[in-house]
Amino acid sequence: MEEKKKKVGFNIIKNDSTDGHGGFGVGALSLNNVSPVIIDVEAETASIEIGALHARSDVEKGIKFLQDKEQVPNGKPYWLVWVTIDRKVEGPYYAGVTACEMTVEREIRRGYKSLPEHVNNLDKSIKRKIIVEQMDNNSKKVLSNFLKNHNEEMWNNSSVELKNQLDVE
Repeated sequence: MEEKKKKVGFNIIKNDSTDGHGGFGVGALSLNNVSPVIIDVEAETASIEIGALHARSDVEKGIKFLQDKEQVPNGKPYWLVWVTIDRKVEGPYYAGVTACEMTVEREIRRGYKSLPEHVNNLDKSIKRKIIVEQMDNNSKKVLSNFLKNHNEEMWNNSSVELKNQLDVE
């Protein structure tokens, strides 16, 4: 019997555990509404990789990441994009979208990524920031198409800033 591959969706907002009760966990970041999207620059594909929340995506498994990009000269380029979903009167929308560079050279089991950049951009996505200007135009187009096709309502409800920054016709 053939198993169907489960379609992964974005993490959707759950009840806020820090809703003013003042108890344990107040001030902690909630990752309930953040989903990592990995863009394969060469293959021009995008997919939600929940494992990337803990650096355990399929792309990252078995790779030792270095801080010097020059040590991975033949690294295959990827973008890790933190996508935060929120809800407003009109419905859910892509509230924060931030991209981080990453390269992987599978043959030598090494890669490049800046952990501080990844953590800071995760935080900025949670804070509803849009940071995609560093992406190449083709990857912006891949991300734009992915977000539109994943949920057109969320795309339509999203900010003009996001749409303008990803508009690279």
